[in-house]
Amino acid sequence: MKTVVILGPTASGKTKLSIELAQKLNGEIISADSMQVYRGMDIGTAKPSLEERQGIPHHLIDIRDPDESWTVSDFIRETQALTTKICNRGKVPIIAGGTGLYLWALIEGFSFPIIPADKELRMRLEKELLSTLYSRLSTIDPAAAEKIHPNDKKRIIRALEVYELTGKPISELQEPRRLVAGSYQLIGLTLPREELYSRINQRVESMIEKGLIEEVKGLREKGYGKNPPSMQALGYKEVIDYLEGKWTKEEMIDELKKRTRNFARRQMTWFRRFQNVKWFDVPVDSQAILDYIVNEP
Repeated sequence: MKTVVILGPTASGKTKLSIELAQKLNGEIISADSMQVYRGMDIGTAKPSLEERQGIPHHLIDIRDPDESWTVSDFIRETQALTTKICNRGKVPIIAGGTGLYLWALIEGFSFPIIPADKELRMRLEKELLSTLYSRLSTIDPAAAEKIHPNDKKRIIRALEVYELTGKPISELQEPRRLVAGSYQLIGLTLPREELYSRINQRVESMIEKGLIEEVKGLREKGYGKNPPSMQALGYKEVIDYLEGKWTKEEMIDELKKRTRNFARRQMTWFRRFQNVKWFDVPVDSQAILDYIVNEP
């Protein structure tokens, strides 16, 4: 059986559906949520509790501390390894989450170079003139230079770093991977905008009631401030601004609702790019989805 992928905007019911399907298909779930990897960030990421998981193995949840990095390259590497292991156990991999970039890179086959950063090399490159760096990039990797703006120092340095560490141009390492056709079954969840926005508003209210503010306070007490990328996640940066006096509680909640609605729109922009998605209206008929998965050629 193919790997099942469940995609859709936040608050559309991906987690609940993935657990129902895993129970019926003898599956294991791989999270495609870029923030659920972080320990201690539970409420704001809508992480399923142990009780909600109902004994179904969940992967790529609680595997990093908030100040550790987690990239699309990490996701692809770990997901590919997990998919193989799950299949070897005779089970069905079910990938569920709303991080469009991760799913696009995995399914559409765009490979990001999995090369860790070299701090000393970056420091050395930082000291050089931007024009010199771009000229060097144009010589060793003209394809990358065409795509990178001459003033985009961060990406220029990254491209030069990859070349120095691997001996290969970053443009070559970013060529599409050739995947086995039809290796994924894409299930999309969709619902009217008004209903989605209502769900989002209710979710934000629920997160506050469950203790999102206290969760953020606890993370700050452990030394996690604004700097880690994880703390810039939706829900966390807004609460931090509230705690620092930028907004009243009511203003923070309204802002979080608005930003989450905007986030859902951006998610759907990603998901509309995917091909071969079978869309189902929310509330979903899980049996109909199961029948589709089992019977699709």
